[in-house]
Amino acid sequence: MPKTRLPKIHEGDVCVLVGTMKGAFILRADHARKKWDLSGPFFPGEAVYAMAYDGRAGRRRLWAATASMHWGAVLRHSDDLGKTWSNPERANVRFPKDTKLSLEQIWQIIPGRESEPEVMYCGVQPANLFESRDGGESWQLVRGLFDNPQRARWVPGGGGMCLHTIVPHPKDAKKMMVAVSTAGVYRTDDGGKSWRASNKGVRAEFLPNKHPEFGQCVHKVVSHPSKPERFFLQNHWGLYRSDNAGKSWTDIANGVPSDFGFGMAVHPSDPDTVYIVPLESDGFRCTPEGKLRVYRSRNGGKSWQAMKKGLPQENAFETVLRDGLTVDALDPAGVYFGTRSGKVYGSRDDGTSWSLLVEGLPPVTCVKTAVIAGRATHVTKKARTRETRA
Repeated sequence: MPKTRLPKIHEGDVCVLVGTMKGAFILRADHARKKWDLSGPFFPGEAVYAMAYDGRAGRRRLWAATASMHWGAVLRHSDDLGKTWSNPERANVRFPKDTKLSLEQIWQIIPGRESEPEVMYCGVQPANLFESRDGGESWQLVRGLFDNPQRARWVPGGGGMCLHTIVPHPKDAKKMMVAVSTAGVYRTDDGGKSWRASNKGVRAEFLPNKHPEFGQCVHKVVSHPSKPERFFLQNHWGLYRSDNAGKSWTDIANGVPSDFGFGMAVHPSDPDTVYIVPLESDGFRCTPEGKLRVYRSRNGGKSWQAMKKGLPQENAFETVLRDGLTVDALDPAGVYFGTRSGKVYGSRDDGTSWSLLVEGLPPVTCVKTAVIAGRATHVTKKARTRETRA
């Protein structure tokens, strides 16, 4: 096994959390974001499909969802910024016995609202939603979605069937949107007791009925907290925006080379600015014309511009997966993406210009960011006793 290089992260640093098919890595820089240090690999040999940072209630907690071929999928966390990680003796996210389901993969980890610092969510495969009310110590299946009668009619696609996107309403605890690969978008307005499909206007090109109630292959949904009724959606084929909390969707693929893609991110302070990385086709799934370009819209998807300064424009047949594109919380915003060829690119000017931060990593599955707050004061005794040296 390779020797893990431990991170040296300080208050105020910017971190890019990188999950790969063979472990996790952390890129660290100060606020200027000019020079980046790489640490890792953490969990070498295990696929890491989801990472997150929880800075609520005085925490400085990193999360990683790891998947071992031998021991399955588990959630791990670190309260010392990656130096040590929890090592659960058994899977901490488990389906109840009566469901007759087994956890295959954890695809998403999301801290809850600021007003509920102990609440967390994770999305899994087979497609379901779990919730924690104790900061991630224990997890419960959200029965309202599990019991939705349409769930039995969801059909997996080529990549399986996973709940990969969770968008809680920033203020209203009763509202949430989730996205399920090959089932579409679902939302709740009663705290998860009931869920309904919200795919009106979204095409399903691969089905005889191009506009079914559910069954769309959604790849990513993003929203901005200052406009919680607006959502952007990257579909298997199609780019969409909703201005009424997902009740209906409008096509916004105006001027992009392809409306197929996975990654999508919204600017941290401007709800009208959104980023995508188009891919050429369902079959090829590489950047069009061998040119690596991030497309940015400054007007809510009415028009798009290709951001290519600093990105290769020849023989760059890259693929960016659904959680491979993200932003940090600084001004101007940092924008980052990772590729299946093991490269991570970054921009520190809202996506206008780019630089290669690191290459030679295993295939990148997810990229998340964290701006590190003050020292943690919220670490449970139970969590400390489970920590083991990475």
